[in-house]
Amino acid sequence: MIIRRAERRDIPAMLQLIQELADYEKAPLEVTVDPLHFETSGFGPQPVWWAFVVEDDKQPAQPVVAFALYYIRYSTWKGQVMYLEDIIVTANYRGKGIGKMLMDKLIEEARDRGFQRITWQVLEWNEPAIQFYKKYQASFDPEWVNVILDLK
Repeated sequence: MIIRRAERRDIPAMLQLIQELADYEKAPLEVTVDPLHFETSGFGPQPVWWAFVVEDDKQPAQPVVAFALYYIRYSTWKGQVMYLEDIIVTANYRGKGIGKMLMDKLIEEARDRGFQRITWQVLEWNEPAIQFYKKYQASFDPEWVNVILDLK
């Protein structure tokens, strides 16, 4: 397995993995991001997200099997922090240490960029993900409530 920074050419595979995650989370119709918007947001003149991909170098037909996407969030208490939007590993590659590879790379990136914190969300029913994050001694905060204001 090879881990590297995402490139434009990875967009189709990343979007496919995003849909796979939406299906897993029982929300298959919620993915509405336009591929051009996704590309511009990550690779345009002012990117708002960054990502690492994992390739299976033995599968040249579809080498990207996982990715982690993050962006910078600002905390009035901590300054810039990394917000982990997603770690997605395609189903038949789970349990092979790829998630750990990505999480370790994100931690390294956050430290290199001088961030004091990485934050993210996990669905309360996603027990495999919760157990994975507990291995990193991540703290789970029951005090905060997610708030969403849809504008469409």
